[in-house]
Amino acid sequence: MSTKRSVSRHTARRAARVLDVASFALRTALRPTRQLGFPYRAPTTPSGVALPEQPSSLGADFETDWARRAPAKAARKLIVNGPLRLAVKALADPEVLGLDRLSDLSSHDDPPAVIFAPNHHSHLDTPLMMIAVPEPWRSKTVIAAAADYFFDTRIKGTLAALALNALPIDREVTGRRSSDMIRGLVSDGWSLVIYPEGGRSPDGWGQEFKGGAAYLSSRTGAPVIPVFIDGTGAIFGKGMKRPKPGTSKVVFGAPMWPVEGQSTRRFNARIEASVTALGDEVLTDYWTARQRAARGENPKLSGPEYQGWRRQWALDDRRKLGAAGMRRRQQRRWPDIGK
Repeated sequence: MSTKRSVSRHTARRAARVLDVASFALRTALRPTRQLGFPYRAPTTPSGVALPEQPSSLGADFETDWARRAPAKAARKLIVNGPLRLAVKALADPEVLGLDRLSDLSSHDDPPAVIFAPNHHSHLDTPLMMIAVPEPWRSKTVIAAAADYFFDTRIKGTLAALALNALPIDREVTGRRSSDMIRGLVSDGWSLVIYPEGGRSPDGWGQEFKGGAAYLSSRTGAPVIPVFIDGTGAIFGKGMKRPKPGTSKVVFGAPMWPVEGQSTRRFNARIEASVTALGDEVLTDYWTARQRAARGENPKLSGPEYQGWRRQWALDDRRKLGAAGMRRRQQRRWPDIGK
């Protein structure tokens, strides 16, 4: 195990060095353009002249249509099947379960577009989903990414759109513009990965689900696939400065459709309950998790009600139960208080 861990860390460090070198080379190559004027740079404005305000091209207004055209799709296929897959394997060593639950959909002559709704603990979740989602959906999947984080600059937004096929979404509210755009993509056969929690977990426990996935499913007719991702929070959770290689699991659930007349709020509660049951399945087994689900006794993704160190202690106990996290778990040291 220690040998495998050292190999994973060595691979991760090598990948980080390659990214640093590539970033330095790009900055060096673009340095001469700083001295160039119009038309390579925006023209200067004479003093005293007031220009009309230009429409925003960042955030939710970032244009990503080009990322779904043939040249970008070909480049992304190379990225996903090459360096991205190797990096995810080195850092997270994922085990993918539950693909048999999607067999009814994938066996169609023309499989429908779907909405994947996983929990969210780490920036590693998106690359993990990129390689875990099976065909025929993997090559036609877009990622709903936070517009205020991934698309706040031109370079970051371009890289996110090219490598991850990311789509800028306002995570506070699913606006008409975003829903209409997603509805058009689903009609064209594109599937969607959206995180119902709206952002990464701040403390390793889950957060309350927002209604984005349920709303979009109701608007588009695409089924929701609940997904539980285990282990990424301990590998590269929010606030961590560098990843710690470990193991992870991705568990797919059965497709879900909105019931006629059911509100978005109730459908969202069903989705959250399904992801919760998948999380229990990771810690126990399928039958036990389903029995608990029938009784409404699955452990909450949001964790215990108490705060502080007791909450963190309970999180360590939860991670101890699952296979994900076994490499990096530290032994507790009890304080010596004498006899």
